[in-house]
Amino acid sequence: MPGFEIFGDEEKKEVADVLETGVLFRYGFEGVRNGHFKALEFEKKLCEITGAKYSHLCSSGTAALCTALTACGIGAGDEVIVPGFTFVATFEAIINVGAIPVFSEIDETLCLNPDRLEDVITSKTRAVVPVHMCGAMARIDEIKIFCDKKGLILIEDACQSLGASYQGKALGTFGTSGCFSFDAVKTVTCGEGGGIITDDKDVYEKADQFADHGHDHLGGPDRGADDHPIIGTNYRISELNAAVGLAQLNKLDQILSTQRKNKLAIKDAMADLPGVSFRYIPDAKGDSATFLSFFLPTQERARQIAKNLADNKVGCPYWYDNNWHYYKKWHHLKEMKRSAKLAVELADNLRDYTNIVLKESDNIMKRTISMQIMLSWSKQDIENRIQAIIKSFKG
Repeated sequence: MPGFEIFGDEEKKEVADVLETGVLFRYGFEGVRNGHFKALEFEKKLCEITGAKYSHLCSSGTAALCTALTACGIGAGDEVIVPGFTFVATFEAIINVGAIPVFSEIDETLCLNPDRLEDVITSKTRAVVPVHMCGAMARIDEIKIFCDKKGLILIEDACQSLGASYQGKALGTFGTSGCFSFDAVKTVTCGEGGGIITDDKDVYEKADQFADHGHDHLGGPDRGADDHPIIGTNYRISELNAAVGLAQLNKLDQILSTQRKNKLAIKDAMADLPGVSFRYIPDAKGDSATFLSFFLPTQERARQIAKNLADNKVGCPYWYDNNWHYYKKWHHLKEMKRSAKLAVELADNLRDYTNIVLKESDNIMKRTISMQIMLSWSKQDIENRIQAIIKSFKG
């Protein structure tokens, strides 16, 4: 990852198709677009890859999360369980639909711990959003069992894990809906883009409508003939972005194969390093291999190794100090810095986030380092990296 490492003639061709017609809008204009519907093609391909019945392409992963939550009926005052290790978009989307994020512990999958969900469930809990972080899966089968037992809606945030699977089933297909991101640094990129998959026709239709001002898209060539069954917003993707993503999506098998090969080479070289243990992946065959995540015995050792790696020009994220992905640094959430009142505030349901404490998650994240796996590494690049890693552990 990311897909932009392998931009080539395929992306140029798909974009040229759009530019030659001059139709950048994903709907209508059938008479001049010369049969090119790049967003629609992308959606069909995403269904083919994941095995989902329905797919909708939108403007970002955040838009996908907002749309999926809304299409599943999550709204004002509903509590939604999420992990404290995720990108900020996960809780932003929940707040933006008027719902309330409730943070729960992770385990050594670096994803939600199904054994701790019971600790945070209340009478207001409506949904669980596990986040398949850094390219691999949560214990999604156990999370699904919990949701089914409790009557909760399961929405998967698979924004970082396109192409990953569990027991042969694509991530994003275990819940009512799954969400992906196709932004500039994802495995497959549209530049900006996101996608929703579902097997539920009603959820799909609501998602399709909500992301385009409530249009039902049944008016044919005359967009003005569309009805508006629901109130929506504008989360549309342009044909240019979809065109780039379509070319990338057709390369997914190549991308996954390269990532897995490169990750295995690094992991094998690190296997005997002192104090190193690796992230637990419930189904190693289903790992999309975008990151190699490993643990050190203590926080102090993890910080030292992270510094040594950076000094040796193989810098890796130390998530515990990361501004975007771990709850410790979400000061804007803790202080509720915003430009206007939130819908959940009007209902007097917003939680106090100033004193979030996730002790089990802290113990894991203090010791965690993740190495991004790149597509463009040559054999020599990998060998150089291995030597730099070994040097970092000697320092």
